[in-house]
Amino acid sequence: MRTLKQSGVFALTLAAALMSPATWADDASPVGLWKSIDDVTSKPRVMVRITESNGTLQGKIEKVFLRPGEDPNPKCEKCEGVLKDVPVIGLAMLTGLKKNGDEYTDGQIIDADNGKVYRSKVRLTDGGKKLSVRGYIGVPMLGRSQVWERQE
Repeated sequence: MRTLKQSGVFALTLAAALMSPATWADDASPVGLWKSIDDVTSKPRVMVRITESNGTLQGKIEKVFLRPGEDPNPKCEKCEGVLKDVPVIGLAMLTGLKKNGDEYTDGQIIDADNGKVYRSKVRLTDGGKKLSVRGYIGVPMLGRSQVWERQE
């Protein structure tokens, strides 16, 4: 049987846990910080912060996991137009995604390594801990996927 003091401590602990931002993180939304995992090397490539504005998702690169010999301040050298030579850190690599059932579709993703822009769609998996990111040309069957890991 608990004492009144033990019940009070339990209640305060429970209240503190419920007030924690991590408890209230919306795992049903891709909004947050994600670590991209390269689909070829299986190593981390970039950290992307996904935000939502007016029902549309955007993802900006916050950090690059540099490979040996890479420029510590990489630029999107192979990008075209206004994105040519833009710093990779801060680059909006994921744009225009809108909720469509259990996915976010009709977006675009830029591969900063080759400068190419692809259509994209994303879907949360593993209870919101992972994000399946698909870039493709024309139809989703003609593309490639990465799995990103939620960081916050």
